[in-house]
Amino acid sequence: MAKIKREVMSTKVYAALKDMIADYRFKPGARMNVEKVSRELGVSRTPVWEAVRRLEQEGLLRNIPNRGVFMVEMTLETAYELFQVRGALERLAGRLAAEHIDQRAIERMAKLLEDQLRVIEKENLLGYSRLDFEFHSLIYGASRNLVLQEMLESVRTKMQPVNMQIIPILPRLYQDHIGILQALQSGDANLVEESFVRHNENVLEQLKKDMELAAKSRQESRRLKDSQVSR
Repeated sequence: MAKIKREVMSTKVYAALKDMIADYRFKPGARMNVEKVSRELGVSRTPVWEAVRRLEQEGLLRNIPNRGVFMVEMTLETAYELFQVRGALERLAGRLAAEHIDQRAIERMAKLLEDQLRVIEKENLLGYSRLDFEFHSLIYGASRNLVLQEMLESVRTKMQPVNMQIIPILPRLYQDHIGILQALQSGDANLVEESFVRHNENVLEQLKKDMELAAKSRQESRRLKDSQVSR
């Protein structure tokens, strides 16, 4: 019985820590204070360390000996690959959701869009991320394909440490969401798929720009370093 209770506690702490990561409590590359998390959750360090090990296996955390636990800082190149995979999976989820989505989910998505508009106007990235997460989750659920849902959740979890410039394209992503909702309301699977293609292309386009800027920045840094060495 004690072992079962310990496993239940470990699972709860794992879920809580994963929620913290999803809520951007820890910035990419930032150190996570295990003792502070333990105090906040009101548990010992043991279940927190167990959760850390699970999240380390999932590629979200990194435990560096004698330094501590850190959020993984994903490269833009890896993020681009993840969004490519997510885009392909979402197109399928959208097609299936067009067949099965109910009015309750449609109404909830419409409410989320109202809330999204408000947080976008304030450039509230955390608020938008939470609303975006629920918006997409409703579509995944409406697909009624559990294997597909698990794959999408796995991809989205790995994307949490992405450090991209998303604020400039939030209005465009919001318009994409409107298009997705309208397509779902029409029940046209092809239209839903096209809407998701547009949505993911907007994200990929921004990632390309971020990669190009990062490459230019690295080149400039090397140029300055080389010029200093040659003096």
